[in-house]
Amino acid sequence: MTKSTGNDYTQAMIHTVFILFCLIWFFFSPQTSLAFETKGQDCSRCHTLNQTEATELLKNLFPDIKVLNISMSPSKGLWEVYGQSGGRKGIFYIDFAKKHALLGAMLSIAEQKNLSQERLSELNKIDVYQIPLQDALVMGNPNAKFKVIVFDDPD
Repeated sequence: MTKSTGNDYTQAMIHTVFILFCLIWFFFSPQTSLAFETKGQDCSRCHTLNQTEATELLKNLFPDIKVLNISMSPSKGLWEVYGQSGGRKGIFYIDFAKKHALLGAMLSIAEQKNLSQERLSELNKIDVYQIPLQDALVMGNPNAKFKVIVFDDPD
């Protein structure tokens, strides 16, 4: 009969812990996560942000903030908040945990374009057919294919 030593016990414990770690990693690895859209889940079903909440979250940063629109951002896990403060309109991003606000441009690395600027242009687009022209001064052919509208302040 051989006498077992403390070293054999330590090696057996390390072996057991290693096997347990491997089993836990296998069953609970990131590939089996069901909390993200890659597994078919729609994040907007569980995470919501309304105008009142967005205003409350941003009012410490911008006391006169007026939230105009909220939508999902191009990046997962963020809301796109279109708002106005100090007479200027801009896009803010708020994370789903409602703990962080991001200011600035969101850039697409693959497409090499400024997604925030494109979205701002889309949100600020004006329908020229809605501009009243009954009192306008028309110069040139009123039936021209292309028209230029110039605004001027007489004061």
